[in-house]
Amino acid sequence: NLAVPVTHIWFLRSSPSRIGLLLDLPIKTLEQIVYFAAYIVISVDDESKTVAEAELKTTFDQRSNQLKKDYEMAKQQLKESSATKEQLEALDSEYAEKTDSLKANHKEAMDDLKNLHTGGVLSELKFREMNMKFGHVFRAGTGAEALKEIIMNMDLEKMLDDLHAERSESSGQKLKKIMKRIKLVSSLVKAGIRPEWMVLNRLQIIPPDLRPMVQLDGGRFAASDLNDLYRRVINRNNRLKKLMSIGAPEVICRNEKRMLQEAVDTLLNNSARAGKTLFTAGDRRKLRSLSDMLKGKQGRFRQNLLGKRVDYSGRSVIVVGPKLKLSQCGLPKEMAMKLFKPFVIGRLIRDELAHNVKGAERLVQDGGKEVWDILEEVIKNKYVLLNRAPTLHRLGIQAFQPTLIEGMAIQLHPLVCAAFNADFDGDQMAVHVPLSDRAQEEARTLMAANTNLLKPSAGEPVINPSQDMVLGCYYLTQVHDGKKGEGMIFANAKEAILAYDQGIIDLQAKVTVRLETLTETSVGRVLFNEVVPSELGYVNETMKKKGLSYLMAESLRLAGTEKTVKLADDLKTIGFKYATLSGVSIAASDMVIPKAREEILAEANEKVRIINNNYWKGLVTGEERYNHAIKVWAKAKNEISNAMVDTFLQHEENDISYVIDSGARGNWGQVTQLAGMKGLVANPSGRTIELPIQSNLKDGFSVLEYFIATHGGRKGKSDTALKTAEAGYLTRRLVDAVQDILIREVDCGSEDVHIITREDSERIGEKFESRVFGRTLGAKLTAGGEVLGERNDEIDTIMVQKIAEYKVEEVPVRSLMTCRTRKGVCRQCYGWDLGSNSMVMQGTPVGIIAAQSIGEPGTQLTMRTFHMGGVAEGSDITQGLTRVEELFEARSPRTPAVLSDIAGQVKVSRSGGRTMVHIVEQEKGEDTYLIPTGYQIQLKKGDDVKERTVIAKSST
Repeated sequence: NLAVPVTHIWFLRSSPSRIGLLLDLPIKTLEQIVYFAAYIVISVDDESKTVAEAELKTTFDQRSNQLKKDYEMAKQQLKESSATKEQLEALDSEYAEKTDSLKANHKEAMDDLKNLHTGGVLSELKFREMNMKFGHVFRAGTGAEALKEIIMNMDLEKMLDDLHAERSESSGQKLKKIMKRIKLVSSLVKAGIRPEWMVLNRLQIIPPDLRPMVQLDGGRFAASDLNDLYRRVINRNNRLKKLMSIGAPEVICRNEKRMLQEAVDTLLNNSARAGKTLFTAGDRRKLRSLSDMLKGKQGRFRQNLLGKRVDYSGRSVIVVGPKLKLSQCGLPKEMAMKLFKPFVIGRLIRDELAHNVKGAERLVQDGGKEVWDILEEVIKNKYVLLNRAPTLHRLGIQAFQPTLIEGMAIQLHPLVCAAFNADFDGDQMAVHVPLSDRAQEEARTLMAANTNLLKPSAGEPVINPSQDMVLGCYYLTQVHDGKKGEGMIFANAKEAILAYDQGIIDLQAKVTVRLETLTETSVGRVLFNEVVPSELGYVNETMKKKGLSYLMAESLRLAGTEKTVKLADDLKTIGFKYATLSGVSIAASDMVIPKAREEILAEANEKVRIINNNYWKGLVTGEERYNHAIKVWAKAKNEISNAMVDTFLQHEENDISYVIDSGARGNWGQVTQLAGMKGLVANPSGRTIELPIQSNLKDGFSVLEYFIATHGGRKGKSDTALKTAEAGYLTRRLVDAVQDILIREVDCGSEDVHIITREDSERIGEKFESRVFGRTLGAKLTAGGEVLGERNDEIDTIMVQKIAEYKVEEVPVRSLMTCRTRKGVCRQCYGWDLGSNSMVMQGTPVGIIAAQSIGEPGTQLTMRTFHMGGVAEGSDITQGLTRVEELFEARSPRTPAVLSDIAGQVKVSRSGGRTMVHIVEQEKGEDTYLIPTGYQIQLKKGDDVKERTVIAKSST
């Protein structure tokens, strides 16, 4: 029980302050009242106020009459004593001064009296003065007691009516404030909450388990911070009770009340009031209050309630397991023994190798052969879950069958790295064991890596050969002229392979083999086709990365999951094998610097010199000079890049072009930096520096060039750190918004349709076919006199091919926007689950899948920034993330485009470094738009524009 009421800091300090909204007071003023630095008027007696006003008037009249009499008498006396003119003037000015002073005092007193109203705030000095003059007219108080009394007397219903009346006459900021107040008051009324409950009379003490106290070795105690905070509250409360009972002076009691208020504030939230934070005595560590124990990542909710530490789990560094099957992972023997210990002990006792748990544990510790044999048996057909943090989407946790390995690192199949976003530069992964049979069943059917071949966000395969595998398949399927054995003819594939094994023909030689028909191919391609499912026919082309991805997607469509998993494993095996046999390696000599480079640079330097001369002559503005210079250098880099690609492709045996052409790794942009020129780079604010780096990394940079280049690298690193957290936070907010959206029923019966058009798709840069794929038709679809589908038919691959064939312009589909299912959506409106490319199952948490599908690429985007070494390549990726956030939060963009309000013809003028665009229209006249700095004009002089055309947009 508290000796006096205290305000609850959550309702006082949180933004916006709830108590502040109710009383319509700013937080600063409120704090002055709560901490006894100001007074608030609790009640005003209107009758006494009227009487006091009349008394004031009477007093004023009496005093002014008296003053006038005194003045006239004094003047008479001066005249009689024949005073000088100066003396009379002095008397006049003294009288005028006194009259003015009396009037001013009277006006001030009247104003003070008139302004007295319930909820008015008075400073301490003002209160004392008013109390002496009008103590009988009003009652004021300070501290939480006074606030509580005012809040108790509030009539919320009446207040709501008054606010609604006020709203109709307000606008701007005032309207915003009123809307906030209406929202709060109506919520209180609706929930039946009394506002005085925001002021505490009693303080709950949480159970001792949640604020433990432990005895240390030396007899001292280590206690939770909460105990210290509670102790301060109790001490101050008891001291205040004692002071009040012995009738201590008001000033002492007030100080103690303030200290009690502060103690309760600190207990509830130690971070809310800057400068009033409590620290421990020794190491100045901030004490953890109740709020601190709940909030944030380390708080009670996220640390203990949403996330728990689990048994039967382990963690280790991952290494590549090139010999594993897709459904397997390599588990270190020691770790597996720890994870499956209960199962091993159970089997030891069942096989009567031990009589009790203790004996079995001893056997496990000794690590005899029979124990390892039992472990092998126990893990047969069992699945374990592997998880790599951060788990950004469903594929961040997958199930594998463990195979026991020596060593301490977990072996991971190279093809699942993309789903986990894992690499082998020191990444760690966690292992969890599903214990019950039901959990094992779920892991096998829903979470096994060989059942999760598709990305849930797009329905495309996530298991795609990459890097060495691509290189090996590329090498295997290439055909070159003039190779050993060219032109030979073989009766069948076996014969061709035998000839290769005997060294009679080269892997890449053009030969003819009788397959279905006589086919010109190579032994490499014959070997490659041995692993391709028969449903796909004979693949007779050079396999690059895109081709392999297409092969995987087609295999899934035509041959099914099981054969595709086998194909993936086989491609991995032959890819690694032939990448090794190819002997592809990279040396500095492979980076051929194009001959045309010096010439292109000299030409660009000359152009920039002319642009600068024009600027000094005043022919162009600074911004134009900058833009022209940037264009010149971008063009120069482009030319060097093209020259370099040509140079590389002339050297057929060049391994760098080999690796890039196959799609295994790298791109020409990176090689341009190595052997061409690094080009333009951005400064930390994202603006391109107009001085390019003309050197390349092979020749080395000058000191200045090196210094400029460091900007980009550093920005990339800091962006990665900062924006990854931001993207993670965006994902959390998205999940929070959509977590209860599930597939609730089969069909909601909605008749409404959403039309997807080819024109719209082209405008937003999405493939029309991929937008309609996996949806259900909202109405009958016909094209070329053929009925492609009826209402509620699924748009599958075959229908999509027909839509493309007939060049259908628009498709009516069922949409979530028009779904009528309550608290969720229905199967027909949703369509296919892209994770399995089949109709979505009832109960699927589609909201969370959507949130993950946006959040996961968002986080990856930020990590991809620094791979280009800070080279100015179009727009900054991290800015894209900011725009996504603006869309979801429905905020206005930071740098909106300039749009034309009328249709007409474009004129451009410049004056004093500012650019103006004029849109001229015959009837309506002329509209002028000032283009902000940093914006790029999207139109040319003389262009005809429609209304709402983009005139200029920000370059960031």
